[in-house]
Amino acid sequence: MDLIIKKNPTDLAKAAADLIAKRITDVLKTQDRFTIALSGGSTPKALHELLAKAPYVEQIPWAQLHVFWGDERYVPIDDEQSNAGMAYDTLLGHVYTPEEQIHVWKTELEPAEAAADYDRVLHEYFGDTGPTFDLVLLGMGDDGHTLSLFPGTEVVHEQTAWTAAYFLTKQDMYRLTLTAPIVNRAKCVLFLVAGPKKAAPLKEVLEGDYNPDVYPSQQIKPTDGELIWLVDEKAAADLSR
Repeated sequence: MDLIIKKNPTDLAKAAADLIAKRITDVLKTQDRFTIALSGGSTPKALHELLAKAPYVEQIPWAQLHVFWGDERYVPIDDEQSNAGMAYDTLLGHVYTPEEQIHVWKTELEPAEAAADYDRVLHEYFGDTGPTFDLVLLGMGDDGHTLSLFPGTEVVHEQTAWTAAYFLTKQDMYRLTLTAPIVNRAKCVLFLVAGPKKAAPLKEVLEGDYNPDVYPSQQIKPTDGELIWLVDEKAAADLSR
C-alpha cells in the first residue's frame, strides 16, 4: 500500500490528475484500451473538473478509455444524486469518449436486472481470472464505507458475484454496486479521501483491527495490483506517521 498525503483538497485533486494521466499514457503504450471505474462524491467531482481542462484534456487519449462506475444510486441519470450524471456534467460531457465505451448502470431497469446487466457487460470485458480494471477510483465515507458497501450490509462479505443490488434502509433507496472480488482484481485501486470528518475512520481502516462489518473499506485489498491512498492533511490527522 502507498499512502500519499497532500496539504489540501486542491493539491489532492492535482496529484490525482497527474497520477491518472501518467498511468493512462503509460498503460496505453502496451495495450489499446484503458478501463477505468469512476466514483461519485465531492472529491471526485473536483478531480473530474480538473481532468476536463488543460493540460489533462489534451494529454489523455480519451477515445481509448472504457468507462465504468463502481456504484450507483438507483435514480435516473438526470437526478442530482446520480454518479453517472455528475460525471457527464463535470467530465464526460467535455471530452470525446465513444458512447459505446461508457457503461452506466441502467437504472431504468429493475434493480436486480440492472445489476445483472452490468455483470454481463463486465464479463464481456474481463475473464474469470486475471486482472480486471486498469484503474478503480474510490472514495471513503465518514462511516468507513466505499462503493455501496455500507457497514452491516451482507454485500460487504460477497465472495462470488461481481455486482449487487440491494435496498439500503437508512437511505430509503436501492444501491447498485461492484463487489470486493472484482475490484480486488484491478491493476490499481486509488482511494481519494479528504476532510476532517474522514480522520477517525481513516485511522481505523488503515491502522485499526480488521473489522469490515464496521469499516467496509478494509475489504478492498488488491490481489496483485497496487493500492494507493491519496489523502489530504485533515483526513490524515489521526494517522501514525
